[in-house]
Amino acid sequence: MRTSFAEALQRQEGAPDLSRATGASWPSRLTSFADLCEDKAAEADEHSRVHSDIAAALSTLGILTAPLPWQAGGAGLAEASNWSKLLDALRTIGAADLSIGRLFEGHANAIDLVRRYGTDSQFQTLAHAIGNGAMTGVWGADGKNPLQLSKVSDGWLLQGGKILASGIGLVIKPLVTAGSEEGQRLIMLTLEPRERADLSSWTPLGMQSSATGSVDLTGMVVSEACLIGKPGDFTRQPYFSGGAWRFCAVHLGGMQRLVDLYREQLLLRRRGDDPYQLQRVVACVAAAGTAAFWIRAAARQLALRSTEAEKSVALSNVARGITERAALDIMETVQRGSGLPSFIRPSPLERIVRDLGTYLRQPMPDLAMADAARFALANAAPIKDMWNFDEDQLLS
Repeated sequence: MRTSFAEALQRQEGAPDLSRATGASWPSRLTSFADLCEDKAAEADEHSRVHSDIAAALSTLGILTAPLPWQAGGAGLAEASNWSKLLDALRTIGAADLSIGRLFEGHANAIDLVRRYGTDSQFQTLAHAIGNGAMTGVWGADGKNPLQLSKVSDGWLLQGGKILASGIGLVIKPLVTAGSEEGQRLIMLTLEPRERADLSSWTPLGMQSSATGSVDLTGMVVSEACLIGKPGDFTRQPYFSGGAWRFCAVHLGGMQRLVDLYREQLLLRRRGDDPYQLQRVVACVAAAGTAAFWIRAAARQLALRSTEAEKSVALSNVARGITERAALDIMETVQRGSGLPSFIRPSPLERIVRDLGTYLRQPMPDLAMADAARFALANAAPIKDMWNFDEDQLLS
């Protein structure tokens, strides 16, 4: 019987918490990385690429290894008990550069998937590669030629490819989804930078420096050791939908940075006493705070109460909808309050609005909110008891 890394880890005793694993250095490393991302964001956006200094810092500052458990040389950000620290990392990097936040979120997601569904050997292989500077991510979007997997004499043959694959050139250990006779499978690949990749089709309004493109994997043959978990594991609930809080946390960082930049501009222009601007500021602060509350609630629910699968999924879906609405309101309000300067490059306001508006376009937002509504209608508990909003929720 295959034993997952997560199951093996549960049998170990004496695992230290984040502070023992990394000391006080992790917050400072995160701050240094975020400062670098923000400093290079305009240049990266102009040239539509991940800046070389950022690519180097991902490894040298230990950002790539941070989601790994301490036993694998990481900072334990993916541990359930450290959910708030992962949230803070996603938010902090998102505030600095949403494109890099997108890549880090996918990296953390892939690590969690292999740890959850893979074998000990598979996870150790991934952890070793990450320790040597490799980035991972999840490439799940199919285009006109969906990726398919079929058995051949020397392994498994891939036909087709993936689209909207972020991190091309950096992600050399991607997790890809592929259809098969048994159902959807997860496959861990090893690629050379930009191998089989085409970035020419990535011409979005925002998120230009996320290194997103298509990958043609036709003809690749992989071994049994590359297949992660069982058929259907990728979409297994509550982790598939419940994990949406992670990209919402990156969105939150972008929103909060927009509000901070807006406040700075008003103070610099000495318009802080304008009654209309005061109204706009408080609306932005309230919207960002509301989104933060729901994202935090969804993250905590999935980490600590994942056995309540329907509640975890519903709460994450609500957080998704609230985050999108808050972001759209903040973007409009900041643009109205800042005027023409927020539409002129290289203003960070202009760039963040473009990036956030593009990144918000996640799959099936209406269906997510409809599913959350169905949960609320089917639940017999009063609203005050439905989501476990207690003091521990707010303070932990």
